[in-house]
Amino acid sequence: MTTAPAKPGSPSVERVQRRTLAVLSAAQITGGVGVAVGLALSSLVVFDLSGSEAISGLAGTATVLGAALLALPAAKAAGRGGRRAGLGLAYVAALTGCVISVLAISIASWPLLLAGLVLVGGGSAGNLAARYSATDLSPPGHAGRHLSLVVWAATIGSVAGPNLADPADRLGMSMGLAPTAGPFAFAALAFAVALLIVVAGLRPDPLKLARQLTGTAGPTGGRSKTIKDAWGTLRATPAARAALLAIAVSHTAMVSVMSMTPVHLRHEGAELKVIGLVLSLHIAGMYVLSPVVGWLADKVGKVPVLVLGMALLVASAALAGTAGDRVWQITAGLTLLGIGWSCGLVAGSAMLSESVAIERRPAVQGLSDLLMNICGATGTIIAGAIVGALSYGVLGLVVGVMVTATGLWLALARPSTSTPA
Repeated sequence: MTTAPAKPGSPSVERVQRRTLAVLSAAQITGGVGVAVGLALSSLVVFDLSGSEAISGLAGTATVLGAALLALPAAKAAGRGGRRAGLGLAYVAALTGCVISVLAISIASWPLLLAGLVLVGGGSAGNLAARYSATDLSPPGHAGRHLSLVVWAATIGSVAGPNLADPADRLGMSMGLAPTAGPFAFAALAFAVALLIVVAGLRPDPLKLARQLTGTAGPTGGRSKTIKDAWGTLRATPAARAALLAIAVSHTAMVSVMSMTPVHLRHEGAELKVIGLVLSLHIAGMYVLSPVVGWLADKVGKVPVLVLGMALLVASAALAGTAGDRVWQITAGLTLLGIGWSCGLVAGSAMLSESVAIERRPAVQGLSDLLMNICGATGTIIAGAIVGALSYGVLGLVVGVMVTATGLWLALARPSTSTPA
């Protein structure tokens, strides 16, 4: 026997949404552990197997590329089968990538390891997609807060993951695995738990229920149809275009400066523990204040928070770029960099979701994550070239100009963020 769907805002929908947020947060924590553990030693392991610093740098590129490549397939799966299907595909890919990585290390094959790391990028794709899943059942004016809670949960996994790499390595060797294979085996376990949480916990599926409540159906067609639908929606929705631009610029600015900061600090004579502290505070800036950012986005508006994020990113580029060997100034800059990124990601993602009709959201959200990761990967390559040919200070100037132009456009254009019927 079936019952009529509850209306938005009714107690039953609110209970489902609370459960959805709890399930997504739990999956975000375990998935975040998998990503962090898998990435903590990836470049070092690739270097040990290849003997080349240039090849070792491909480890990070492989995972970012994997996150980008899996964004649209995960979105397509979500569009057809609901959020469980999309998130499940991403975590299965990551789990498979970890198993391939363990095999690659055992036979000392760095090309196979890079291939495995591409699939490990599915963990990042899943964690990014989880934030959008939090908005399917959000009542009007609450998307930012609900999304930010899932983003905040990533703090736990991101901080705990790297600290588990060494114990996982020792445990792996005690079980007969090759040195450095243990962290990838542990990451596989973490992704398996995240998969189980999503498959068993997201019931009812939030996207399916949202479509039922609004009387809409999911899109049909292959991958090309998914991309075509997403581009068509973006062309017809100025607010969605603005949100996607803000997300892409924020992410590009963040990864460009963050990726080159350890290199700059090392050249200035900083010790590894100092570099680790700077990056830890940067990560804290990215995630710890995300619930505050989400609340501001809902109360004050998405565009003002996006403009605030751009201002923080400009300030961070100026501080870091002019710091020289002053570690305290670089630390302040990197902390602001994380907070500015949080403003861009949380407010931009909420604005993107609220400005697109429910049946189009998975495709547009998948395209957003694809472009965000492509921009991030491109940003790291360009940042390395700028620092290598010129200086870290010039990188700060270039990032500052890019972000300033985006912030001014957002402040002047102020695209409407009304939710479509």
